Amino acid sequence: MDKEIRVRFAPSPTGNLHIGGARTALFNWLFARHNGGSLILRIDDTDRERSTEESTRGILSALRWLGLDWDEGPDAGGSYGPYYQSQRSEFYTEASQELLEQGMAYKCYCTADELADRRKQARAEGKAPRYDGRCRELTAQERAEKESEGYRSVLRLCVPDTGETKVPDLLRGDVAFNNDVLDDFIIMKSDGTPTYNFACVIDDAKMHISHIIRAEEHLSNTPKQILIYKALGYPLPVFAHVSMILAPDHSKLSKRHGATSVEEFRALGYLPEALINYLALLGWSPEGEEEILSLSELVRQFSMERVGKTAAIYDVKKLTWMNGHYLNKKDMDDVIDLVIPYFQERNLIPQQLNTEEMAYLRQVVGAVRTRVKTLAEVADASEYFYKDDFSYEEKGVRKHFRKENAAEYLKKASEKLADIEEFDLETTENAYRELSEELGVKAGAIIHPTRMALSGRTMGPGLFDIMVILGKDKTMERLNRAIDFISSLDEM
Repeated sequence: MDKEIRVRFAPSPTGNLHIGGARTALFNWLFARHNGGSLILRIDDTDRERSTEESTRGILSALRWLGLDWDEGPDAGGSYGPYYQSQRSEFYTEASQELLEQGMAYKCYCTADELADRRKQARAEGKAPRYDGRCRELTAQERAEKESEGYRSVLRLCVPDTGETKVPDLLRGDVAFNNDVLDDFIIMKSDGTPTYNFACVIDDAKMHISHIIRAEEHLSNTPKQILIYKALGYPLPVFAHVSMILAPDHSKLSKRHGATSVEEFRALGYLPEALINYLALLGWSPEGEEEILSLSELVRQFSMERVGKTAAIYDVKKLTWMNGHYLNKKDMDDVIDLVIPYFQERNLIPQQLNTEEMAYLRQVVGAVRTRVKTLAEVADASEYFYKDDFSYEEKGVRKHFRKENAAEYLKKASEKLADIEEFDLETTENAYRELSEELGVKAGAIIHPTRMALSGRTMGPGLFDIMVILGKDKTMERLNRAIDFISSLDEM
């Protein structure tokens, strides 16, 4: 590529960073880094009613958490700022005035009610509801009269009535739109603010954006933007519209399908490296079959040629599996730092841990983390190491506590463990192997009810790991509690 690569991510701060937006940001970031280009972050906050500073802060925080940085933009500066659209009104006013003076745009005084009536009439006549261009032909005197009568005006672009506007798309080839369905669309509102299509063209041109990589939903906006580029004599960037992310049922992804924002995944205990890896595979194919790819490897491999045209299907199960992989490979010190807030949220540990408490936490996390997939699940899987008043899983009660001899086996196990002086993995396991031989039963007949007694759960770390972490006294207490519980079942 001969010209400098300059791409942009331009979110509207009207809510959290959706995973679709995060993928757009990632694709732009990877494209820039792979080609030695620059990523510009611009906040498209011209929607005054819905844009908030809180959303802006949230988006910046989410991008940083994902590990995506920007070369120009908020907190980074640059030569083509400001990087908030709300601070760039002079550029829009100047461009709109230029179009007005050249006869490429005109003031429209039609009221909202008038426009609604005409749309209704057009539909009744079986026509497409489009602006009929009547204000384009107003004389200077008619405009003066409208102004004197207090009519407010918007600014509309003069769009050709015939022909078509082609969108050259890097992924889809030329996509043609008939001009007669575009009508003379508004570029400046009556309050002096620009419309989305107008503002983004001015900003992309002023910021020398070379490639616009964005979601497929913006494809219908692109012919209008191209008409603005041409009217102002700006060179066209390269467009690439990435296919949508759909839910597993191929419907539009929404909250009913679960977490859909970066902030939600972060709160649920997903790791940024897992989310980045997963998002990269939504619509892009790596060179080989390996799907676990580091950020540096993604940068090395990324190209738009490997971005597909078909919709990507959102699969949270695959993301969760991938997160489990990264969690298990992560350095233990890092995992401890990450899980502490989740433990504190459940009131399992104090705000400040002493040396003994930290050592215990490391034992617990080391035992459970290979069997869970998220940071939140680490805390959930660890509760019985900290709480004695847990309940027993109903399915475990039915399967293991209601079996004949369950209480007897636990009593025998308790007696066997009471004689152990060095309470470690080897001695506890040997004790259970010996007991199974003495009773003439399989080890599982004793191990499964013991697991229920110690944790209240049917699944978890190795039983003898649980015993050693809990310690002899706590193990004995819980065995006795379970024996009493089973006896109460017999009385019911």
